[in-house]
Amino acid sequence: MNIGKMMMQAKKMQENMKTMQLELADMEVSGEAGGGMVHVTMSGDKAVHRVEIDPSLWAEQDKALVEDLVAAAVNHASQKAEAIAKEKQQSLMAGMPLPPGFSL
Repeated sequence: MNIGKMMMQAKKMQENMKTMQLELADMEVSGEAGGGMVHVTMSGDKAVHRVEIDPSLWAEQDKALVEDLVAAAVNHASQKAEAIAKEKQQSLMAGMPLPPGFSL
């Protein structure tokens, strides 16, 4: 493979990565915890947009429980976003020759 062709592929990959990042920022993923008592919505680039907490949790007056459930819901949504990003990266890199030992 000549250097010119490699540079063109690298430029195309950069453009595709920018497009992918914009797509991730525009999409929404959600996570939940406590059987749906806490629901978090975030963008694919992991910016949290909304946290919904079932009113019945406030009646419990268990601050630690609410904190744990919010953390678990954020982690759940974050894991979903990460899986989607990884899937998009793999499809973006499909067909591109990578050096031995290099992976995404």
